Amino acid sequence: MVALFSVTLFLSAALMFSVQPMYARFVLPLFGGTPAVWNTAMLFFQFALLAGYLYAHETTRRLGVRRQAALHLGVVLLPLLVLPLGVPDGAAAPAGGASPVGALLGLLLVAVGLPFFVVSATAPLLQRWLAETNHPAARDPYFLYRASNLGSVIGLLAYPLAAEPSLRLGEQGLVWAAGYAGLIALVAACAVVVWRSGPAPGGEPSASRVDGPPDGGGPGQAQAAPGIASPSGADESVTASISARRRLRWIFLAFVPSSLMLGVTTYLTVDLAPIPLLWSLPLSLYLISFILAFAPGARNERRQRIVVLILPLVALVLSIALVLEAHDPLWLLLPLHLAGFFVAALACHGELARDRPPARRLTEFYIWVAVGGALGGVFNALLAPVLFDSLLEYPLLIVLACLCLPGRPGRFPSGPQTRPLDFGVPVLLGTVTATILALSARGGPDIAVVGQGFALSLAAGIALNFARRPLRFALSLAAILIAGVALAPVDPVIHQKRSFFGINRVEARPGGFHRLVNGTTTHGGQFTTPKRRLEPVTYYDPSGPVGQIMARVPRGDGSGRVAVLGLGSGGLACYAGAGERWTYYEIDPEVERLARDPRLFTYLRDCPGRHDVVLGDARLSLAGAPERAFGLIVGDVFSSDAVPAHLLTREALALYRSKLTEDGVLAMHISNRYLDLEPVVAALASDAGLSCLTREEKRRAPVRVPGKIPSHWAVMAERPTALARLAADPRWRPCRRSPGERVWTDDFSNIVGALDP
Repeated sequence: MVALFSVTLFLSAALMFSVQPMYARFVLPLFGGTPAVWNTAMLFFQFALLAGYLYAHETTRRLGVRRQAALHLGVVLLPLLVLPLGVPDGAAAPAGGASPVGALLGLLLVAVGLPFFVVSATAPLLQRWLAETNHPAARDPYFLYRASNLGSVIGLLAYPLAAEPSLRLGEQGLVWAAGYAGLIALVAACAVVVWRSGPAPGGEPSASRVDGPPDGGGPGQAQAAPGIASPSGADESVTASISARRRLRWIFLAFVPSSLMLGVTTYLTVDLAPIPLLWSLPLSLYLISFILAFAPGARNERRQRIVVLILPLVALVLSIALVLEAHDPLWLLLPLHLAGFFVAALACHGELARDRPPARRLTEFYIWVAVGGALGGVFNALLAPVLFDSLLEYPLLIVLACLCLPGRPGRFPSGPQTRPLDFGVPVLLGTVTATILALSARGGPDIAVVGQGFALSLAAGIALNFARRPLRFALSLAAILIAGVALAPVDPVIHQKRSFFGINRVEARPGGFHRLVNGTTTHGGQFTTPKRRLEPVTYYDPSGPVGQIMARVPRGDGSGRVAVLGLGSGGLACYAGAGERWTYYEIDPEVERLARDPRLFTYLRDCPGRHDVVLGDARLSLAGAPERAFGLIVGDVFSSDAVPAHLLTREALALYRSKLTEDGVLAMHISNRYLDLEPVVAALASDAGLSCLTREEKRRAPVRVPGKIPSHWAVMAERPTALARLAADPRWRPCRRSPGERVWTDDFSNIVGALDP
């Protein structure tokens, strides 16, 4: 029985964690690569998980375990109607640039809603079923918890590391369906065991033991855990009601680590190091924190006491790093932020474990935990981009995590008479810190550095004295973060705006230069001086590869029609000739507003030719353009370190070719700090029978041209003569293809294989 329930829970958890990234990959070519699409998919899975929890709780409560097992055996057969996973015929994204949210939710509901609902409900049900048997292990189902979480972690990591690089999407769907068929058989076997088993020792088990830890459900979703350590109030009456305040506390303790996980993921992948697959590390740590928080025995109690002691120190270090806008060294900061998140998550989940209700209320407990996790996803995915112009949710959640700390007795009394100090002291601390920072900033760079060190060290030392009072410490931490605005930035930000597609800011650099930045990646720039304001700069400098492309590549039949995938600051616009018509395909409306704001950039207004912007996913929008319309297509969506894989597939290349004239050229900007995209492009060109050349400027070579950024470009053409003038330059060479490199398709991509060692 032990082995059967363990294997079943392991498989259920692995299926749940693998189906989320898998189906998000299924819909990528159809709905495009917008963050709004990914956010919508994530929210769907979060609320489908909550629905599974509610189903498990209500059906067991109303039917009892044995009748519920019979019902569930029928329910687990329903997903066979939609397996193997795939995109139904006739599914399409809305036309005319309408929001894809409704269409995507409908597709997810029809195609993957039933399978996900069933696997999410199976985990808590199996825990409950075992608790109703007379097996000795029913009194301590921790082995099921370990099996469930092991399946969660393996399912999470196996998809990007094993399934995606080796299997096509159709094959992935078949493998998942086979795994689900195995789950049906295992669930049926578990139900038979329950029916044949006698009642649990000690009478009616449902009134004394209901362990129901579901496995985690993905980003922002709650991972429940069984009753391992003694629950809070274990000796209270099992019929005692649970107060609304206690339920709200559970929601808050689940909300904070869920939201913090998404916040640190966004911060790391946008502001610090947009390394592919980095998103999986915070989610893995989130799961591990649940495993440790609900572990049994005195060792867990000691661990929780240590976590509570070190969280204030870790929170202060992270806050100071954020105030100083520290981005280097990466080898130190990346582990620091991950460790800080892990400590905070462990503290919150530890408090959840300490406040667990009696066993009879565990399924309800996990419902409220799931609600908190889902609210974390809603806050980060939908509300934060609207409420904040920067990643304020990350420091905000660090502060809220400190509110999860338990109050501890100290040397000084605490009571109503000290409450005003909980607010007054942080205000005074923030005021003094901001004053010192502001005054030191006026004394020159050296004095500013000394003043920063003194002010932040003093503030941190004072704040640490309040660690025993969570409210006072959290507000002091917030005061330090707010005081950080007194630090004058090295490059004054003259504009900053956040959307679903990221945070775009424009910096005024020395020498009369405006730079457009998204996260840590430059997306264009322009000199503001009259002499140089129409010069292409950054990646588009005339001395670089794109300068040669514009000078030496014919633009088709002479119509002068050019398509550019990605707008940025509009830096390519001044390569247009008089009478030419350039069309830019840009996914982010905010980028177009920046490029057309004459206070920031003037390329689109002042450069020769006609410049039109089409908003929407580049591939989907380009599909609506006339056939054979462009003499040159420039793919400039790869200069960011997050690669839209659906723009580098066999099907995407076929689309580009259909829009090019017979002697047209496709140019791709493939600069990337973490991925080597040249072999990917080479494989595409070879597969399509196209000529392919590339030129790469060394990233570490001394840059002698002001405003220039070294870049890496590749060009492809059906007719080799179109590239003849580039081929005559020794700096251009044939594209390098790695041995065994598989062609990326809408059905297959391998980000791991493209990592640049």
